[in-house]
Amino acid sequence: MILRRHLLKTVLALSCAALSPVAAWAAAFSSERISVKIEGEGSDVILVPGLGSSPRVWTELVKAVPGYRYHLVQVSGFAGQPAGGNTEGAVAAPVAEEVARYIAQLVPHGLQKPVLIGHSMGGSIGMMVAARHPQSISKLMVVDMFPFLGAMFGPPGTTAQSIKPMADDILAKLRAATPEGRAQRTGATINSMVNNVAMRPVALDDALKSDPDVSARAYHELITTDLMPELKNIVVPTSVLYVVPNGAPVTPEQMDGFYKMAYSSVKDIQLKRIPASAHFIMWDQPEQFQAEVKGFLK
Repeated sequence: MILRRHLLKTVLALSCAALSPVAAWAAAFSSERISVKIEGEGSDVILVPGLGSSPRVWTELVKAVPGYRYHLVQVSGFAGQPAGGNTEGAVAAPVAEEVARYIAQLVPHGLQKPVLIGHSMGGSIGMMVAARHPQSISKLMVVDMFPFLGAMFGPPGTTAQSIKPMADDILAKLRAATPEGRAQRTGATINSMVNNVAMRPVALDDALKSDPDVSARAYHELITTDLMPELKNIVVPTSVLYVVPNGAPVTPEQMDGFYKMAYSSVKDIQLKRIPASAHFIMWDQPEQFQAEVKGFLK
């Protein structure tokens, strides 16, 4: 047994040594809240998926936009990954700190100041990193995420405090749901968020393999977290792609106004609504999404 462990350590050391310094240190990076896989070579881009998702949401992007070193973040507790450090308490904010720590630890070993692209909850994590660690990244792209999700659940003037009772009720109902009820609700949610029928099974598989309590707490956290006061701290060029959600009782022009107001304190901001798309823009409008990312990265 001792010999086997020694051989395993030797093999791992040799494997890491064969990698580039950044890849080697990324492989050695240890976190209870995230894991990171590197693909490609070039300038560094960190990709953070949303609630209940996996890096599979970025598969088509990575293939279509080569020439970059992609750091694919997997949040613990989502898509079949053990809950680890996300077993209790907040999820998004601690994960944002781990992403910032990942960047800080790899910079001395060749990590270029990365671009961060986040979808949904990944967009919230990106905003947290950019606002709370403003020198850690070079650009930020938020894919279909409002800086205060709770505002979408209440009347004008809704605050994080005023929406908390509703969020608490949602959390309690999610925790009380039966497996059958959860599967039915999740299927309906995915159908509303993904117009591309061919990709719905991928999103559903990730969601159903996610830890129910981690997902419920993360959703509660997003509803009750207002990042708007922090946006003034974001100093890097920022792009926000968004949609009019299926079934939302608002016009495209009204949605434009909501996003313009919400992100008004970001110094360098570009807002773009993507027509004919639901929440997963990368699947519903892949060519336009990839073109937007190409332009942003250049």
